[in-house]
Amino acid sequence: MMKLSCNAVDQIHGGAQCRFLGPQKSRPGFARRRKEAPPSIVTYSGGSPSSRRGIVAVVSDRGAVGAENGPGRVEPISLADRLRQGSLAEDGKSYRECFIVRSYEVGMNKTATVETIANLLQEVGCNHAQVVGFSTDGFATTTTMRELHLIWVTARMHIEIYKYPAWSDVVEIETWCQGEGRIGTRRDWILKDYATGQVIGRATSKWVMMNQDTRRLQKVSDDVREEHLAFAPRELRLAFPEKNNSSLKKIAKLEDPAQYSRLGLVPRRADLDMNQHVNNVTYIGWVLESMPQEVIDSHELQTITLDYRRECQQDDIVDSLTNVENVENAEVSLKGTNGSPAATENQNDYRQFLHLLRISGDGSEINRGRTVWRKKPAR
Repeated sequence: MMKLSCNAVDQIHGGAQCRFLGPQKSRPGFARRRKEAPPSIVTYSGGSPSSRRGIVAVVSDRGAVGAENGPGRVEPISLADRLRQGSLAEDGKSYRECFIVRSYEVGMNKTATVETIANLLQEVGCNHAQVVGFSTDGFATTTTMRELHLIWVTARMHIEIYKYPAWSDVVEIETWCQGEGRIGTRRDWILKDYATGQVIGRATSKWVMMNQDTRRLQKVSDDVREEHLAFAPRELRLAFPEKNNSSLKKIAKLEDPAQYSRLGLVPRRADLDMNQHVNNVTYIGWVLESMPQEVIDSHELQTITLDYRRECQQDDIVDSLTNVENVENAEVSLKGTNGSPAATENQNDYRQFLHLLRISGDGSEINRGRTVWRKKPAR
């Protein structure tokens, strides 16, 4: 059995790597802290010439000194930072991290659930934001955003899974962010099987800026844009570069009466995020609650797209509605320029559905969704 190993001293922001060792007779111990270790200096350039900052962080055993911390201020390097299996790319424009699929992250198919995949996407995105010096409160806010009480909120999430990882598989996820219009940004991901390098999934998302006090959308100012995009690729890079790919398709509103429904869903305390609102991943589980059981038994989720319309509070009661979406001459293709595998040629192996989450009382839309399901492979 292959085992994942890490060096507790040397794995800091710029140098964390996954490596695998054969069976060992004893459990590896952590290396002793060295009395004096040379600092690691991470440098990037971004923004306009007047605002360009050369040294972002100086990392040593004593801590990190960076532009976010202020001159001469030391920010301690946490144990989590040392052990995390992630690092920035050489150009500093994307971030990669490895994850082991845990036993509690797999479902009845003995593979990771789509909620697990979505949680990992969220985790690697937050870790990327922390590594480049954005806030550690989970919202990836820059200095100017915090001064103006601005936050990012999800507008759309699109995930495609070509092969679900199994328990103890190691998944490598790469992520990066870019601008998206005047009020938004986008974050993309590519998922690979670490052992083979095979692309097993892709995802993309759109985020808009909101004033945390007024809950109104706000345009991204030039100052915020410079801060936020200093670590973004200079040339447009998309997880889904294919023309007319499914991540771009609009989602029609599902009209009553729904063919399938699950009514009266109530948020749990564990569903709330740090902003006291229902976490984005919870909506995925609610959407799947109204899927017909015969489809769950015979198919597996390949694609899910969610458009977020409004926030959901702890006291809200939610209805989940689902209809079959009949698409004539639909083309279900997974073959792309990012190394994704080709879809099966039999289009009859796929089924497509429309979804709606709404407030039970007044019928207000929470989000719209679309899912595509492929027939489970023979075992």
